Amino acid sequence: MQNVITPSITILVVEDDEEMLEFERTLLEKEGFSVVECVSTKGVYAQIQQQTIDLIVIDRTLPNLDGVNFVRFLRDNGVQIPIIFVTDKSTDSEVEEGFESGCDDYLKKPFNPKEFIYRIKSLLKRNHFREQKRVSYRDITLDLNNRKVYVAAQEVSLTKLEFNLLSFFIQNKNSILERDYLLHHVWRDKSDAQKRKVNVTINRLRNKIDPDNTKHYIEPIWGIGYKFI
Repeated sequence: MQNVITPSITILVVEDDEEMLEFERTLLEKEGFSVVECVSTKGVYAQIQQQTIDLIVIDRTLPNLDGVNFVRFLRDNGVQIPIIFVTDKSTDSEVEEGFESGCDDYLKKPFNPKEFIYRIKSLLKRNHFREQKRVSYRDITLDLNNRKVYVAAQEVSLTKLEFNLLSFFIQNKNSILERDYLLHHVWRDKSDAQKRKVNVTINRLRNKIDPDNTKHYIEPIWGIGYKFI
């Protein structure tokens, strides 16, 4: 399967079992993720403050401070990074306790490696695009806070509609998007008047981010819509 997750994503794995830590790291790196490893909760909070972490994979049974209390500490201190527990604590009350502490997902050991990756990608899909201050794909970078776009490190001026359209394309990269779907999610409109403007807006966006027509970010799908590749 083609990896469509940007390799700039960094996942922090907190696991004191060295074999399990290596296993999880290998699975994540095969998908193109960068991995930061910790064998206890000690120093993790400081590390989160020093670098961008996109998701945390954490065991519940850990030295120093157990996983549940540590996740509760993170949430109490305003850390909103998506968190998934991967643990052998699997009773109903333990799962409930895990979610109540503030985790976003809970996976019981032993786990299916494919399910592990599916859950990671699902959390990233729901949270990464919204939470990141900057989102990158190929040589395009979106500064979501300041609504600026850079192509090959050069700023490109886009209108509000063009920025929203590019953001939506990147969020749904490698997926075929019908014109009606774009109208509903970007234009928030299904009127015929707006529908006639879709092609015009996409062409204008294409000319701004690929003026030499050499990078082919946006692929028209005849009779259906477009795909951002």
